[in-house]
Amino acid sequence: MLDATNRSGGTATARPRAGSSDLAVAVPTAAPVLAPAPGLAGRCVRVLLSPWSRLSLLVVLLASAAAVMVVLEPQQLLTDGLPARLGGVLGVVAYAVAYGACTVAFVPRPLLNLAAGALFGSQFGLVAALGGTVLGAGLAFCLGRVLGQEALRPLLRGRWLKAADNQLSRHGFRSMLAARLFPGIPFAAANYCASVSRMGLLPFLLATALGSIPNTAAYVVAGARASTPTSPAFLIALACIALPGLAGAVVAWRKRNRLRAR
Repeated sequence: MLDATNRSGGTATARPRAGSSDLAVAVPTAAPVLAPAPGLAGRCVRVLLSPWSRLSLLVVLLASAAAVMVVLEPQQLLTDGLPARLGGVLGVVAYAVAYGACTVAFVPRPLLNLAAGALFGSQFGLVAALGGTVLGAGLAFCLGRVLGQEALRPLLRGRWLKAADNQLSRHGFRSMLAARLFPGIPFAAANYCASVSRMGLLPFLLATALGSIPNTAAYVVAGARASTPTSPAFLIALACIALPGLAGAVVAWRKRNRLRAR
C-alpha cells in the first residue's frame, strides 16, 4: 500500500529508526545511604553496658546492701522476734525471702540459721533457712554472672585461680556440693566464684540445696534448743557443727601441702 506522498507523486523520505541508545531510559541511581555516626547516646549506652561498668555496678550494689544491713541490724530478730502479723506459713516465707537478701549482703549464715531455729522451731526453721539459702545463692549467682563474669574471667591467670575455675567449670556439681558440706568455705565467696566460672545455674542450686542441709540443720536445732543448752539435741547439734569444721580444716591443710609439693 502506498502512503500519501507516493500517491501525490512526491518522493518519500524514510525516517531513520531510533537506535537502542535513543530508546534507553536513564534510570537514576540511588545515592549510597550513609550510616549515621554514633552519637553521644550510643556511646553512653556502650560505656554503661561494658564489662567493667557492670562490674562497678555490682560492687556498688553489694556495698549498698551491706550498708543497709548494718543500719537495719537483722540480728535484733533474735531478741525482738518477728512482727505479730507475720505468723505461720507467711512468716516462714517472709523470713526465707529476707534470709536470701541478707546472704547477698554478706550477713553470716550461722546467725540467720540460729535465728530461724529460735523463731520457728526445728522443722519450720529448717524449711525457712534452706529456702533462704537457695534463694540467696541463686540471687548472688545471677548477679555475678550478669554483672561480673565477663570482666573477671580474663583476670583468671594465677595457678590457683585457674585450678579453681577448671574445677568448678568441669565438675561443678560435686565441687559445689563439697564446698557446701565443709563449713570453712564462705558462702558468699563460693557463690560469686561459681558465677564467674562456666558452671550452670541448675547444678549450682541443686548442690547448694543438698550440701547445705547438714550444716543448716545443726545451726537451726541449736537455735531452737538454745534455751536448754544441756539437752541432748543441743549437744548433738554442737557436735555436728564442730566436727565438719574440723574435718574441713584437715582436708584443706592436706590439699595445701599437695599443691605445694607440685
